[in-house]
Amino acid sequence: MLLFFADKTPAAPPTLLDLIGDAGVWMYPIFFLSVVAVYIFIERLVVIRGAMKNPANFMKQIKKKVLDGDIEGAKVICKRNKTPIARMVAKGLSRVGSSLKNIETSIEYVGKIELYRLEKNLAMLATIAGAAPMVGFLGTVVGMIGAFIRISQQSTVSPQVLSQGIYTALLTTAGGLIVGILANVSYNYLMTKVQKVIHQMEYVSMDFMDLLQEPS
Repeated sequence: MLLFFADKTPAAPPTLLDLIGDAGVWMYPIFFLSVVAVYIFIERLVVIRGAMKNPANFMKQIKKKVLDGDIEGAKVICKRNKTPIARMVAKGLSRVGSSLKNIETSIEYVGKIELYRLEKNLAMLATIAGAAPMVGFLGTVVGMIGAFIRISQQSTVSPQVLSQGIYTALLTTAGGLIVGILANVSYNYLMTKVQKVIHQMEYVSMDFMDLLQEPS
């Protein structure tokens, strides 16, 4: 009687490491993609947040210096602020004295360079969001093929053997989907932050051009 009840004791649920180990070699590329995605997200988040740190009185100080005719003082203020907006304004200040069209073109050129810097590696994050689930599906298909090959080589097939093969194969799909979803959410979040920086850059550039057209 005691032996009968001992056989019915439920097995302990598998840990995360057990699941990764059961999934086989296909979990390694998925794990690598997850590490790359985390690195890109953290690195870009730090850069974008740094770009959004623009002092509220930055343009007030620039306006005061420009209206006073102290262009060099305005450039010093820009150098103290290591932001895309400050670099755009600094470029415009370096062109003061030329035509407004030339100044505007210079600011737009710097703005495109800053936008490229902000969006660096974001395309790779979007690629991971699409590639991780595909790698997971491929691992599942390969795993299912291997499972059915093993089943075909056995004279009798138990439900436990069949379920074990399917369970192992589906783990890569789950892993790929988790990495893909998190990468996609991270990408959309960072792009929202980048759009906010772009709006700030556009607003400041228009404000700066209006400043240059004010009567002295």
